Amino acid sequence: MTDSPSPDVAPAGGAYRVLARKYRPHSFDDLIGQEPMVRTLTNAFRSGRIAQAYMLTGVRGVGKTTTARILARALNYVRPGVDRPSIDLAEEGEHCRAIMEGRHVDVIEMDAASHTGIDDIRDIIESVQYAPAIARYKVYIIDEVHMLSKSAFNGLLKTLEEPPAHVKFIFATTEIRKVPVTVLSRCQRFDLRRVEAARLVEHLRAIVAAEGVTAEDDALALIARAAEGSVRDALSILDQAIAHQAGRVEAADTRAMLGLADRARVIDLFEHVMRGDVAAALAELKEQYDLGADPPVVMTDLADFIHYVTRLKYVPEAADDAALSEAERQRGAAFAGQLSVRALGRAWQILVKGIAEIAESERALAAADMVLVRLAHASSLPAPDELLRALDGGDAGSGPGQVAAERQPPAAPVPAAPARMSAARSAAMPASAGSGGPAMAARSRQPAPPPPAAEAGEPLVMERFEDLILMAEDRRDLPMRTMLRRNVRLVSFADGRMEINLVGNPPANAVQELSNRLQAWTGRRWIIATSREGGAPTVEETEQADQSRRRDQAMDDPTVEALLARFPGARVIDVRVRADEPVLDAPDDPDAADVAGGLDDFFE
Repeated sequence: MTDSPSPDVAPAGGAYRVLARKYRPHSFDDLIGQEPMVRTLTNAFRSGRIAQAYMLTGVRGVGKTTTARILARALNYVRPGVDRPSIDLAEEGEHCRAIMEGRHVDVIEMDAASHTGIDDIRDIIESVQYAPAIARYKVYIIDEVHMLSKSAFNGLLKTLEEPPAHVKFIFATTEIRKVPVTVLSRCQRFDLRRVEAARLVEHLRAIVAAEGVTAEDDALALIARAAEGSVRDALSILDQAIAHQAGRVEAADTRAMLGLADRARVIDLFEHVMRGDVAAALAELKEQYDLGADPPVVMTDLADFIHYVTRLKYVPEAADDAALSEAERQRGAAFAGQLSVRALGRAWQILVKGIAEIAESERALAAADMVLVRLAHASSLPAPDELLRALDGGDAGSGPGQVAAERQPPAAPVPAAPARMSAARSAAMPASAGSGGPAMAARSRQPAPPPPAAEAGEPLVMERFEDLILMAEDRRDLPMRTMLRRNVRLVSFADGRMEINLVGNPPANAVQELSNRLQAWTGRRWIIATSREGGAPTVEETEQADQSRRRDQAMDDPTVEALLARFPGARVIDVRVRADEPVLDAPDDPDAADVAGGLDDFFE
């Protein structure tokens, strides 16, 4: 599309032509938003490096078919004094008008959506051997090429790889991932971009001026946003708006036509929910609904505004977008300075799930009301670290559940390091040989243990049963590690000998497999005896008992009691003991992430 558009000549009989056809580009200079593609093609034509096939991809209405025709025109450009392919199409050549109107004998356009089979491709394969009738190249434009069948693609491959010198292929598709790689590898690919809203507003302003129509800037911004980067969609909406409003395009009527909410009222709705004012938020949504706004569209606009405010916190230049209203700029900047990223992210997550619920509901307004209720209540919830600080300081607010007490975390069992294990591996193994909680987290931060002595030709001494589990982990033998933790109750243990009681459902050859593993790991044979005596609890049984004990201790902790009282219905589902060492790479900005080890470890 052009920045200073010039309309096509009206067809015979004075029939009306829609704006999308009337202002269709005729040269590469007319295209907007596709500068990288134009630059590549310009350099290629000037150097004579013209490809045999091109693949144009992009969203609907971005100009793929139009670009294909312009490219066919450039390949067959002929005028007095110029008889070669050219990007400079300022003057109309001999074949230009016929090509742009889709009626040139040597430029064959085919819609793959209605010609999907191998028979259609066979016709192309048979016709490529004939030279063009009047033009320089015979150009095949295949639109929606991804619709071709597998056999049709396969039939096209050989011709596409080695076409005659007088043949060029131009493909267009909205689903590039459905095109076989074998076809893509034989084409030069160009991804046509969505047109930015600000650029689209400028283009629409030029068109309404050429049409002699008065249009408000806010109305053009609404149309540009609704088009979502598609020039054709924007012109179609503008055409409808001109007809709907009898030649004068105003924002209020355009908004009503599109079923959109007033952007200023969307900001008001955002303010109500972030203040926690449920009644005002519900009333605002109902008023917008009565004026014709669609609840899913209102909630989508609300999500867009949350995204915009979040961007402003990191990219203040985002306010310079020409598609934004003055209210969005000023109030968005104010919200960006007042709200934390944590609060905005929480609102975004609720809205993303809520919009999907509204789309699936048969009662859109009721579903939207419930989403607003969740948003308003979530906005008043304190962050985990803020709540803990308030409880520690005795200022948790008024009302039931207020408790001021010192936090007394349950004591963590301190493992004893085995004598023959490295310091890193000792820190990795709790007394219960557990794999969960902070012990394993600490192990993941420790340097890798040195290779076992058995690999250096020396026998490895195993002084604890837990050493066997660590060895299985080091060797990545997960089945043996699971069996040792889940099915083995230890009766006695010494280096080279142990007596065990197998419980649960161990493998049928568990003892033999364990003996083989130990011989391979330690370099000597082991004596393994089975016993009917009870033995010590398994590692998993020990961990479960420890977890139950820690949960009981947590329930007696005054801070946990206060939290449970503050959040009725909450329950303790897990208790994890913090590692002694600090967490690496912790974020410095409290707005960027929740404080490590907050309430997420305690409550669901």
